[in-house]
Amino acid sequence: MIGSQLLRSGTSVGANMEESQAAYSKKEFCSKVGISHKEARESNYWLRLLRDGEQIKESSVTNIILESEEIIKILFSIGKASKKTAVN
Repeated sequence: MIGSQLLRSGTSVGANMEESQAAYSKKEFCSKVGISHKEARESNYWLRLLRDGEQIKESSVTNIILESEEIIKILFSIGKASKKTAVN
């Protein structure tokens, strides 16, 4: 169950970023990046749940969680910068 949720949210990050590259407007781009950010946060949640529920060894997932947190920060920054330029 958790694995399928992680697969869904994790693949959604990349799919929405791919769609953002073909956006027709800045608003659509921002929307797709925002969805990617939310899906990345959800993926991080599922990873932490797997770790905390001892469904996977902590040593196996620690770096993945750290990397997912970096992706979340990057997506947030892209979204924030894009919204700022969309207004100006």
